[in-house]
Amino acid sequence: MYYAIILFGFAVNPCCYYPCQNSGVCVRFGNDHYQCDCTRTGFYGDNCTVPEFRTRIRLLLKPNPSFAQYLLTHFQWFWDLLNNSFLRDTVMRLVLTSRSSLIPSPPTHNTKYGYLSWESYYNTSYYTLLLPPVPEDCPLLMGTKGKQTLPDPKVLAERFFKRKKFRPDPQGTNLMFAFMAQHFTHQFFKSNHEVKAGFTKAFGHGVDASNIYGDTLERQHQLRLHKDGKLKYQLVHGEVFPPTVSEAPVYMKHNRVCDILRAEHPTWDDEQLFQTTRLIIIGEIIKIIIEDYVQHLSGYFLKLKFDPTLLFNERFQYSNRIALEFGQLYHWHPLMPDSFIIDGEEVTYSQFIYNTSLLTHHGVEKLVDSFSRQAAGQIGGGHNSHEVVLKVAEMTIKESREARIQPFNEYRKKFNLKPYTSFYEFTDDPEMAKGLEELYGDIDALEFYPGLMLEKTRPNAIFGESMVEMGAPFSLKGLLGNPLCSPEYWKPSTFGGETGFHIVKSATLQNLVCHNSKWYPYVHFRVSKKEQEMNPRKQSTEL
Repeated sequence: MYYAIILFGFAVNPCCYYPCQNSGVCVRFGNDHYQCDCTRTGFYGDNCTVPEFRTRIRLLLKPNPSFAQYLLTHFQWFWDLLNNSFLRDTVMRLVLTSRSSLIPSPPTHNTKYGYLSWESYYNTSYYTLLLPPVPEDCPLLMGTKGKQTLPDPKVLAERFFKRKKFRPDPQGTNLMFAFMAQHFTHQFFKSNHEVKAGFTKAFGHGVDASNIYGDTLERQHQLRLHKDGKLKYQLVHGEVFPPTVSEAPVYMKHNRVCDILRAEHPTWDDEQLFQTTRLIIIGEIIKIIIEDYVQHLSGYFLKLKFDPTLLFNERFQYSNRIALEFGQLYHWHPLMPDSFIIDGEEVTYSQFIYNTSLLTHHGVEKLVDSFSRQAAGQIGGGHNSHEVVLKVAEMTIKESREARIQPFNEYRKKFNLKPYTSFYEFTDDPEMAKGLEELYGDIDALEFYPGLMLEKTRPNAIFGESMVEMGAPFSLKGLLGNPLCSPEYWKPSTFGGETGFHIVKSATLQNLVCHNSKWYPYVHFRVSKKEQEMNPRKQSTEL
């Protein structure tokens, strides 16, 4: 502690140094003393750095994240064999348990409380925080490392986030994926910007389809037709579309399922038809997200499987709270292109944003087909955010500071990743490394969101190691922690019988579109090989 007093001229809260490793909890005693609570971390010692015997064995046997990623994305012949054997369930269970165990349930911290409290658990108007916020009495905003003042968010966005030239994602991600990501996450990322950072307007903390049904009971009733369990709709040239904006925007997928249930259950009233259909829709969403969306994002040759029964004999809690860090890492705006190509026509941002006439003019099929064929941008590595969405990066950095989110390297440790020792190790762009070093002064002062977005990408991947290793646990815990996936819910009667259960278990992205359209467009989260082989510039203008 003597060093801290000499360095800053006053006694420093020792927890500002993040002394407790391996998820140990720092508790301050007096001005300059602390203890690390190492309970159930698998480590002991003053700073929870000495592994217990079982931990030592586990660490010896566990492959590092880079090696595991390499295995899962290479040797396709091996994974083809495994995907058709009983071992698929075993590996899938291992993936689910190893990822989900990194996310605490019940929640631990929020932006107000850096220690366990009833308020952190009970008050769901907060986003939770995986790591406690930086103590307010630390000498620097990131603790004790770096410069006295953090870089201007606008400077960071302009120098490191702003697109120089559109860089397509080497994994072949398309705009269909980008818009699915936006639509899907808006049911649980609903930050309340009218109050201090870290608050949400959402009542649910997971997949509840509130982006379709409304996030309040009042809104839900405004959307409902109150007949046959259906939602409101309008007919345009004989085609079914969501109602006008004055009534409420909804997707019509719900009404098709209502008709199926009504045929099976003619005695059911409007309320039971509506509520059961909603459960089916939620189940379909989870299956599509795991088996199509996450499958594409992972790049794994292991064929991911949505089967809640895999966890029925595991230690698993069916609850979830959305973390602010999860909301921050999901700001994937580099996906957005320079312009949109719809049915061979170029559409600028000014023509695209808030223009619902594009839907009625072109129809759902042409929009899906066009978005599935147009490449999205690579998320990681920096220099790939269109200027139209650059403000989002600035806002996210400001939100992170208001919430006092810990530095990027502390999250690397939390997710069992080796912290970076320099900016030149962090990025393979020497100019960026030099610029970040000038602005931050120390790699241990690099902020969470810039760290995720600017980190060097894995070879031929959409983003870097940290985004994968941090994002996957949040995603899988949120999806499988849904009550629908619990033993009490996961049964035919929940969905109105075997027919409804089959709708959930057979859901795919292709079925979602083709069951709700007149003709079958090309629908995928990856551009076709033909489009991938095209020149990136040609992709953005001649699709």
